[in-house]
Amino acid sequence: MRNPERRRAARLAAGLVSIVLAAAVARPVVHVVRTALRERGFSKLTPVWGPTDVEDISRLNRTRVRAMTRLPEDEAGAIEMLRRLLRDAKEQHLSVSIAGARHSMGGHTFTPDGVVVDMLPLRAMSLDDQRNLLHVQAGAKWEDVIPFLGARGLSVSIMQSDSPFTVGGSLSVNCHGWQNDRPPLASTVESFRLLLADGRIIRCSRTENSEIFSAALGGYGLLGIILDADLRVVPDARYRIERKLVPSPEYVAELDAAVRSGPVGLAFGRLNVTRRRFLEQAELTTFVRTSDARPGEPIVELAPWTVSLERWIFRGSQGSEYGKELRWSLETSFSPWFFERRTHRNQVMQTRVDLYENRDPTQTDILQEYFVPRERLEEFLRRVRAVVPAHAADLLNVTLRDVRRDDDTLLRYADGDVVALVFFFSQPRSEEADAAMQALTRELIDASLLVGGRYYLPYRLHASRKQFQRAYPKHETFFALKRAVDPDELFQNQFYRAYGPAPRAEMA
Repeated sequence: MRNPERRRAARLAAGLVSIVLAAAVARPVVHVVRTALRERGFSKLTPVWGPTDVEDISRLNRTRVRAMTRLPEDEAGAIEMLRRLLRDAKEQHLSVSIAGARHSMGGHTFTPDGVVVDMLPLRAMSLDDQRNLLHVQAGAKWEDVIPFLGARGLSVSIMQSDSPFTVGGSLSVNCHGWQNDRPPLASTVESFRLLLADGRIIRCSRTENSEIFSAALGGYGLLGIILDADLRVVPDARYRIERKLVPSPEYVAELDAAVRSGPVGLAFGRLNVTRRRFLEQAELTTFVRTSDARPGEPIVELAPWTVSLERWIFRGSQGSEYGKELRWSLETSFSPWFFERRTHRNQVMQTRVDLYENRDPTQTDILQEYFVPRERLEEFLRRVRAVVPAHAADLLNVTLRDVRRDDDTLLRYADGDVVALVFFFSQPRSEEADAAMQALTRELIDASLLVGGRYYLPYRLHASRKQFQRAYPKHETFFALKRAVDPDELFQNQFYRAYGPAPRAEMA
């Protein structure tokens, strides 16, 4: 009798385990499947771009323009076209705006009834291997620069965490990324050529036209048209990926300890956005250099099913507390088992926005970014923990980055060593939702200013003029220099009209 009883007990135990496992797996599977089915009803959304209406990646500011000009690929022909365009615009009292990949969110690349210059055709590049300098035209995208350098065993020194941005646009916002212990992109610029409103082309560097060098980098296209630049590059490197879950008050200390323990080439953190542990935990990811990468180190494209699964997990967190909990659990508990533990620099940098872009025509994703002194990160987070829930905002992600002091630009966001916090919100595409986001943004900006921090300028123009002026104390010098080199204010955009010295639409 004992053996049959034991077999029955074993079968019962196995059945109970199966039920528990099935129950544990069923809910996440159902959630991901529902997200996948919803996503099947959407297609990739492309912001309107001509011939008379334009918008940027936010899809919240569709604007009627007078004309759009797409440059030829031939440099001489493009410069001739630009000079003629500038003469005509001056005669007709039209403004000129400069566009690349159009990933800004506040109308930085167009002006109502103005002329828009599409820089994308200017994308040639070459390498001075004696000086490790990349000569690259402004319309080239990082996603093209990366394989060009990779074939030579090199890599971009500083860029955003994604690769579909143009070089010119990146210089105009003075971007930064996962390159820890480094200042923003301007620090890697040897020189660039700038086409001024009067048609002259000047070279700008730290020793030649240095004031314009400081203003045009991070100058949002208001000084002139950046034609090309010489950028310092670095060797591609192989990395070992290390992940660690840390309490948010210990994040900076843990990052510094990781950097001391090994040659960390890239690093970022991701904060917990679930309601139960809102912004109280961070997953620190570091990329520790193990060796040089060989020239032509392959950049492996993710399998389509992997891209889809990652996308469904991320988009499944939109409007869903369970989705946020599931994503955090999967990323912190299971990602080491499913994702590569070794990689190389160019592989990490060649990241596409397809993994997370919003394809719901009724919704849009909004980025915001704040820079706070490293020693006051937790003080800022305490304020954010009160502000965001009070507005019932749908916060999908917060990424932490290490940015060092910027000594190169006038409109600098890193006036010291700071932690950058990139906020990723989802909101409806409506005037009411945009107004609600403006109210939230102003409170977050105030929270940043109270701890000696600043906010980033390429996103929605939600800051008040007083907040802008307080965050960027050299604004008067910047605008004065802009008017000195462009006295007719030929180069304009929505950012300039909102915060410039004589705005046409005063912000409250």
